[in-house]
Amino acid sequence: MSNTTYTGSCFCGAVQLAVNGEPEAMGYCHCDSCRHWSAGPINAFTLWKPEAVRIIRGEDNIGSYHKTPQSHRKWCRTCGGHILTEHPELGLTDVYAAILPELRFTPGVHVHYQEAVLRIHDGLQKFRDLPDDIGGSGVSMAE
Repeated sequence: MSNTTYTGSCFCGAVQLAVNGEPEAMGYCHCDSCRHWSAGPINAFTLWKPEAVRIIRGEDNIGSYHKTPQSHRKWCRTCGGHILTEHPELGLTDVYAAILPELRFTPGVHVHYQEAVLRIHDGLQKFRDLPDDIGGSGVSMAE
């Protein structure tokens, strides 16, 4: 495992975080919840073990919302900038790829592709929902 540390922040910089090592996975989520949360047609994710993620500034400035037990979304109370989503049932934390400028984003998969509003032809595997090893059907879809 790499000892590399990547840092990132919310839009205004009031909340800063650091992640250590390399992500468990990187990819794109097409689910309705992520699209609404990110206000875009797709969300780029980097998944980390929770112990690899730490808030280094502004922890008291973090708001939290969880529509479901699977996703605890966090944002900066000052600027509204999104920071991360904790996925307690998966034992993973999604630090949004856009807030880690030094991390080379290398997506490996698309999840919840059945909900896609923007079809992407990039040769990556497209899962109808999630891979079976994290509780999904494991069913792939065509681009």
